[in-house]
Amino acid sequence: MSRLGADFGLPPSLMRLGAAQIGRRVLNPDLPWATQRKRLDRIMGTSPIPRGTHVTEQTLGGVRAETVTVMGERPTSTVVHFHGGGYCVGSARMVRGWAARLAAQASCQVVLPEYRLAPEHPYPAGLDDARDLLGALPGDVDPASVVLSGDSAGAGLALALVLARREAGEELPAGCILISPWLDLTVDRRANADLVRKDVLLSPNWLKACAAAYTSPSDWTDPKVSPLLAEHDGLPPLLIQSSSDDLLAPDAQRLATSASAAKVDVTFTTWPRLGHDFALQPGMLAAANSALNQAAWFVKKVSPQAG
Repeated sequence: MSRLGADFGLPPSLMRLGAAQIGRRVLNPDLPWATQRKRLDRIMGTSPIPRGTHVTEQTLGGVRAETVTVMGERPTSTVVHFHGGGYCVGSARMVRGWAARLAAQASCQVVLPEYRLAPEHPYPAGLDDARDLLGALPGDVDPASVVLSGDSAGAGLALALVLARREAGEELPAGCILISPWLDLTVDRRANADLVRKDVLLSPNWLKACAAAYTSPSDWTDPKVSPLLAEHDGLPPLLIQSSSDDLLAPDAQRLATSASAAKVDVTFTTWPRLGHDFALQPGMLAAANSALNQAAWFVKKVSPQAG
């Protein structure tokens, strides 16, 4: 476990201001889900992707997805990344820039599933989509060679998929990248007043609304809904990335502790004075560049297809 200094490419005050605007105007439980989705897609649509990035659309196992590669390069490994958004908002568009840079640095292809969202499609629809897509990857991609990845709720979905495969006796992926993971829907986030104050993007009320839309509170203790509540023995190598000012930071710490105690190969890094999902901003934040470098290292380390 380590802590890395935050070296901003943009002023911290400007980054916090932007995050606060998204928190107020987009991730607002008083707004209809459709409005939140529309506003978030509009904001994410303005994020540029590096030149030379190739994005293709396809359907895998009945699930729409984007595949991000580098033009002219043959990928040597596959990463499947599930976007965040509290299981209720978000799309592949949110993580294209991150995926493009990871594809370039790790010589991989990054598959971005458009899994079904709640409340129209509550649990287990998203998990079913994740399972179906993984099983429908092209024939030359063995699910056991894939690195699963996710941010926020997408990280919870990625870990839930690993647990579901373990429970079914299926081969596990080569590794799992969890960025600012949301792993326990049972926690009342208002209890940590310090993090509530520091995290200007997420709010306890929005997370509670997302959890209720995703599934009934009676299901929140199900390990496939709150994978932090599962036993963590036998998991593949984990890369967990978090930050000190993230409302969900305790989930990352608890998983790192639990999985390490279960003898899982865990790499856990937390950055100070940064908020939720900061790692998805490479090219804008020096700390996000560092997190991306670590993710690329991890993909090369665990993928059996990497050279």
